[in-house]
Amino acid sequence: MTTTFDEFGEPPQWAKSSTLPEPPMPKPVEQPLNSFISSSSQGAWPDELHKDALYGLAGDIVRTMEPHTEADPAALLLNLLVAFGNAVGRGPHFAVGGARHYTGLNANLVGETAKARKGTSWNPIAELFKRIDPDWVEEHILSGLSSGEGLIWCVRDAVPQRQPVREDGRVIEYQEVITDQGVSDKRLLVIEEEFGRVLQVMNREGNVLSAVIRQAWDSGNLRVMSKTSPAKATNAHISIIGHITKDELLNRLKSNDTSNGFANRFLWMVVKRSKSLPEGGRLPETDFVRLAQRLADTVSMAKFIQEIRRDEEAKKIWASVYPKLSEGRPGAFGNVTSRAESQVMRLACIYALMDQSELVKADHLLAALAVWNKVDASVRYIFGTMTGDAIADAILDALHTEQKLNLTGISAIFGRNLQAGRITNALSLLERQGLAQAFKTYTNGRPEVVWRLTGGTKETK
Repeated sequence: MTTTFDEFGEPPQWAKSSTLPEPPMPKPVEQPLNSFISSSSQGAWPDELHKDALYGLAGDIVRTMEPHTEADPAALLLNLLVAFGNAVGRGPHFAVGGARHYTGLNANLVGETAKARKGTSWNPIAELFKRIDPDWVEEHILSGLSSGEGLIWCVRDAVPQRQPVREDGRVIEYQEVITDQGVSDKRLLVIEEEFGRVLQVMNREGNVLSAVIRQAWDSGNLRVMSKTSPAKATNAHISIIGHITKDELLNRLKSNDTSNGFANRFLWMVVKRSKSLPEGGRLPETDFVRLAQRLADTVSMAKFIQEIRRDEEAKKIWASVYPKLSEGRPGAFGNVTSRAESQVMRLACIYALMDQSELVKADHLLAALAVWNKVDASVRYIFGTMTGDAIADAILDALHTEQKLNLTGISAIFGRNLQAGRITNALSLLERQGLAQAFKTYTNGRPEVVWRLTGGTKETK
C-alpha cells in the first residue's frame, strides 16, 4: 500500500484541457520502452557531478578514492550514500504530515555498455564498511532478488503458529508457538549487478516483487496476500543498488513500471568509466584507516539520532525549490522523477547524518539537490520525451523524423492494422502531455488534420 505524504504527495494533474473530447483510455500496452523509439527522442549526456554534491565526509571519501579507481565519481558517491543510509538503520527519520521518511534509498547505476565500471565503484565502498561493521557486510548485504516472498523472508518477523494442546488425546485449547524466530536486525542492502535479470523476473505473471519493493520504500511493512507465504515483516530497512546498461533497461522495463511507482522509488544515474588504469588501483592503507575511523564515528553517532529537522536557512532554500520539485512533468520522464521532493529530503538527511547533525542545514540540502540534478538529467538522457505508452511513443518518434503526419500516415506506422480508437487515445495522451498538437490544413478547400511536435509552425487555423 502506497503511503500518501502531504508535502511529498503525487504531482498535481497537468494540462487537463484538450481540443478533442477525451476518449476512454485503453488497457496499457505492455511492451519494452524502446519498442518504437530511436535516438531522436533522447536527452543529452548529463554534465559532471556538481561540486556541491561532494560536501563533507562523503566528498572527502570520494575525492580520496577517485584517483585509484576507474569508476565514475558519481557512482562512488551514490554507492556511499545508499550504503550509509542503510547502515545507520531505522532510527533517523524526517517527519512529514504524520508520515516518516527514513534513510533507505534505492539506486541504479546505468551504463552505456557493460564496461562502465559499475561493479568497480562498489568494491572500495564495501571494503570501507567492512572495516567498521563487518557483521553488517557479511550478514546483511545480499543479492539474488527473485520474488517478493523471498525479499520478505530475509527481514521476516517471528513466525507464530497456532497449535492444539491435547489432554488424554483430546484438544482442550490452542496455543501460539513461535516456529521461527525471524530476523531481529531488519537492515538489508541488496546488490544486484545484473538488475536486468530482476526486471525480467518481475515481469512474470504472479510475481509480486515490484509491489514489495514499493512497500519497503514507503513504510517498511511488508506482506503479500498468499496462503503459502505467511511471512511478514514490520519496520524493515531495505535498500537496493542495481547495475544495468541503458539498452537492457529500456528493453526490460515495462511501461507500467514507470507509471505504477516502481521506477520513481529508485535514483537512476548514468555513469561511465572515468579513466584507464592499466595496473589497476589501490587506495593507500593510511587513507583507508583515516576514512574508516571517521566513518565509524559518524555511523555510531547517527544511530542515536531520531527525528531530523531543517534549520531556518534550509527551510528558506526548501521553500524556493519545492514548487519546481513538486510540479508534474510529462511522460515517462515525469513518472520516473515524480518523487523528487522525498528523494531529495532523504538524501539531505543522509548528508546531515554524515555531518553528525540532527539538523538539515543549507549545505546538506544543496548537496542533495546537486545529486538530484544529476539524477534528473540522467533520467532525461535515458527516457527522453517518451510517454511510457508504446503507441504514443511510436507516433512521437515518427514525428521527430517526419515533422508532420496526417492520420493516414500515423496509421501506416502500425501497418494500418491498429484500431483507430487506440491511435486516438495515444494522440490524446501526446496532446495532454504537451508533446504534440493537431492543426488543420486546407488543400483545394478541403480540411485535413495534421499532427506536429509542440512548437512546430502552425498550419492554417
